[in-house]
Amino acid sequence: MGAEIILIIVGLVILLVAGDLLVRGAVGLAAALNVPTLIISLTIVAFGTSAPELVVTIHAVLTGSDGIAIGNIIGSNIANVFLVLGLPAIIYPISTHVLGLRRH
Repeated sequence: MGAEIILIIVGLVILLVAGDLLVRGAVGLAAALNVPTLIISLTIVAFGTSAPELVVTIHAVLTGSDGIAIGNIIGSNIANVFLVLGLPAIIYPISTHVLGLRRH
């Protein structure tokens, strides 16, 4: 049990260090290419959220598990859409006026 906890802690430390290096590298790349930092950041975040699904899907296709590949693609896209739309609405709800919501 102790070895697993140590591996988790080491993995988290590596993840934090790698994430910091990735962000610093992205900012440096944006500055070197004279591209807005937002564009580089969004591209890296998009790749970072899609990379695990890509690896799982490629592995599933190579091992003949086409159903897993299709389910992974559909499921990850649905989750990404609902998280991108849902989390901002939960964090910062948009208020509406009741008068504007009348039935026709």
